[in-house]
Amino acid sequence: MFSLKALLAKPFASFIIKKEKQWIDNPIETQENVFQELISQATSTAFGTDHDFISVNNHTDFVKRVPVRDYEDLKPYVERVVAGEPDVLWPGKPLYFAKTSGTTSGAKYIPLTKESMPTHVTAARNAILSYIHETGNSQFVSGKMIFLQGSPVLHEQNGIQLGRLSGIVAHFVPQYLQKNRMPSWETNCIEDWETKVEAIVKETLPENMTVISGIPSWVQMYFEKIQQKTGQKVGDVFKNFNLFIFGGVNYEPYRAKFENLIGRKVDSIELYPASEGFFAYQYKQDEKGMLLLLNAGIFYEFISADTFFDENPTRLTLKDVQVGVNYVMVISTNAGLWAYNVGDTIMFTSTKPYRVIVSGRIKHFISAFGEHVIGKEVEQALKEAIEATDFQISEFTVAPQITPEFGLPFHEWFIEFENEVSDVSELAVKIDQALQNQNSYYFDLIKGNVLQPLKITMVKKNGFQDYMKSIGKLGGQNKLPRLSNDRKIADKIYDLNLIK
Repeated sequence: MFSLKALLAKPFASFIIKKEKQWIDNPIETQENVFQELISQATSTAFGTDHDFISVNNHTDFVKRVPVRDYEDLKPYVERVVAGEPDVLWPGKPLYFAKTSGTTSGAKYIPLTKESMPTHVTAARNAILSYIHETGNSQFVSGKMIFLQGSPVLHEQNGIQLGRLSGIVAHFVPQYLQKNRMPSWETNCIEDWETKVEAIVKETLPENMTVISGIPSWVQMYFEKIQQKTGQKVGDVFKNFNLFIFGGVNYEPYRAKFENLIGRKVDSIELYPASEGFFAYQYKQDEKGMLLLLNAGIFYEFISADTFFDENPTRLTLKDVQVGVNYVMVISTNAGLWAYNVGDTIMFTSTKPYRVIVSGRIKHFISAFGEHVIGKEVEQALKEAIEATDFQISEFTVAPQITPEFGLPFHEWFIEFENEVSDVSELAVKIDQALQNQNSYYFDLIKGNVLQPLKITMVKKNGFQDYMKSIGKLGGQNKLPRLSNDRKIADKIYDLNLIK
């Protein structure tokens, strides 16, 4: 029987989607308005003064005055904000800093302002409402929902609250969902990830779980523990669980494993959140790509990944992008990030409306021999290969082997298999062929005998969890890089004796 909450969700979803259509149908105008508003608001800030915002009337003016920066380049301004100085990157002081662990710059402090914070919450809500509007399925709002996230415990620094993004967002769960949310506040505050997952399993097992969300690799850990405790499929334990919400990594490599753990197919919603902004969410169940959010206080620029490291690469706005091109995404936001390189590469799957997929990280690629292999390509190659076999993959990463003991260099694929595997030679051939079909540079290097076909190295059960634990990044928003252009991860896997 439908609850009142489930019945009310449908007209509310229709109302919100109708409002959203206003900017979806006017994308270029919407982005121009966002740009003008951002410049206007920040003209009197230290950054705005330093970069002559008062003279910025259009994107061309902006490009002349504001270079693309990553966190390290913006750090001198951020440090002033962290020290408590107001009006540096954005008027006033931020409400929060989302603290993230950068790969090259140590801890990063990403500001969240009173203008930017609501957009994170609204986008997550609208993703669910969009699903309700499309499918008519709203019964799940009556059950229990869980988001596997970082601790909501915050610390104050110079009058600004500091914590992980997912922990900060936990403070903004709408009142009407408070009774539905899990785990308990006390459990959510547990810092040690393994202890936390055990507590979450204990709390959720007796409940009517209808929505489960989080980064797939960590949700997998939760599902496995449920199966260990009960001896049942997750879908049998939680009979009304029918919606999985995820973000952070591509779900495809995990899909077969999840369907096996759950015991049936469930609908899913993909999100594209980051500390720097909530960029996109899945708008349609049967269409590839996520809807790029153009009215959320973020102005987007795009640089072709092939030219990104050139001296003066062309910075495109939305009106000039093309479907299928690998772009580095650059953002300016109402949190005070200006021409900021998020580090992600995206591809447009549509321009009516503007939908994107995350294709990888600009720093996470393999081009040790000029092959320019990106995350999307290895994930697609693996997906094609396992669809034609009985292999089930838990996790993987890829690194170049430049100086093998024998023969030509090659790409080494470290794969943790879910099922018992003795011979991976067939799978290696299929992956290699699929990768050659996608990437002409890689094809040429194989055919030209510069590289030999890839080799698979099997990782022990839970080996990647052990690796992440060894570097202090187990759980939360931490993700295993799919690709490295060096051997740092590979060497650590060998050093920890995680090879099967």
